[in-house]
Amino acid sequence: MPARIHFNLFAFAAGHHTAAWRADPTAADRLGDVTYWEGLARTAERGCFDAFFLADGQSIGLGGVARGPRWVLEPITTLTAIARATERIGLVATMSSTFWDPFHAARLLASLDHISGGRAGVNVVTSMTDDEARNHSLTALPGHAERYARADEFIRVLNGLWDSWPRDAIVRDTRGEYVDESRLRPVGHLGPHFQVAGPLNVPESPQGRPVLFQAGASGPGRDLAARYAEGIYAVAWDLEQARDYRTDVRARAASAGRDPDGIAVMPGLVTYVGSTEREVRERREALDSLVPVADALEQLAFFVGQDTSGWDLDAPVPQLPPLEEFTGPKGRYATVLRIIAQRQPTVRELLSSLAAGGGHATFVGTPEQVADEIERWVDAGGADGFNLMPPALPGSLDDFVETVVPELQRRGRMRRAYEGATLRDHLGLPRP
Repeated sequence: MPARIHFNLFAFAAGHHTAAWRADPTAADRLGDVTYWEGLARTAERGCFDAFFLADGQSIGLGGVARGPRWVLEPITTLTAIARATERIGLVATMSSTFWDPFHAARLLASLDHISGGRAGVNVVTSMTDDEARNHSLTALPGHAERYARADEFIRVLNGLWDSWPRDAIVRDTRGEYVDESRLRPVGHLGPHFQVAGPLNVPESPQGRPVLFQAGASGPGRDLAARYAEGIYAVAWDLEQARDYRTDVRARAASAGRDPDGIAVMPGLVTYVGSTEREVRERREALDSLVPVADALEQLAFFVGQDTSGWDLDAPVPQLPPLEEFTGPKGRYATVLRIIAQRQPTVRELLSSLAAGGGHATFVGTPEQVADEIERWVDAGGADGFNLMPPALPGSLDDFVETVVPELQRRGRMRRAYEGATLRDHLGLPRP
């Protein structure tokens, strides 16, 4: 029987294409309206997706807000509202271990798991920019190694807090005690980054622990994901890159004493779907045409760590340093290097490849063609599923749910109805 393919919806602003808000100027006006996000989540739930995922940032973002909308509503608050507007779909929020306190994070996430009936998840990140650090009383981000050491400790404390008030400690003896405090498990953590006594003041949540996601691309990031993650968000431009990443992180998980089959690796996926190849090509070109060149070059500058403003659009991409010499976000940089090596694009062609999703896998075609490519990646060991990144919202999501999902269901690769109630059920994960 073919493996079932997992899908999360990565909902972002008016869509992942940098021109999505220009294609529909009213889209940006909806981002502060929670019913917009609720509607996206209900559409993904109609498509039987595993989870609805929100990224986050601790500043207004690369290039400020002039290039377009990014973060508007805070993720935990938004997902708590969405929990009341949906029934089954998982709800995953991003939290930065560089800035969040683990007690506060554990409490909010456990509360979301209770409110949603066991559908909470968290994507732990280490943050990327000094702009974010300056909003949290720092002049710059800590070094890469320190950020990942803090993230490791953050996750260990989170898990300890979620385990600290087991359900069986609530005895409800009306003649005596409500909780048998001898069954509580104080954390008593004294580490280089956190000192947390515990226990958590929220009882064990429906899943035991919210599902833990991670998105490590560097060596330390992959090690962190291999030790703790139950789902991994990856960046992969092509199948070979995806397969190499998944093989590597599964090997690291096995070395850490974990079952690699307990980890769902989910590369980001941008899809353009149409009834004909010509229709979908024209749809993509129309979006690309709306991106100001200066904005696209500024995004590229962040990805490659260089001033790109003077680059000739119709010349080949200038020589870039090797990956091991790059000090910025390595996953995205590795993808840029891969696109250049494979396609030898002009600068203009590279900008088009990065316009939606910044170098994530991009499948373009009819529903059958997109489903074929999804199956090819999964069956060849490149993915357990995908983190869907619609270029324009809600239209690109509607296209996928209305055309690609039925095709995958017909092939037996996606569920037709939810079989469980929790996010762990959807992902086939055991209770901790």
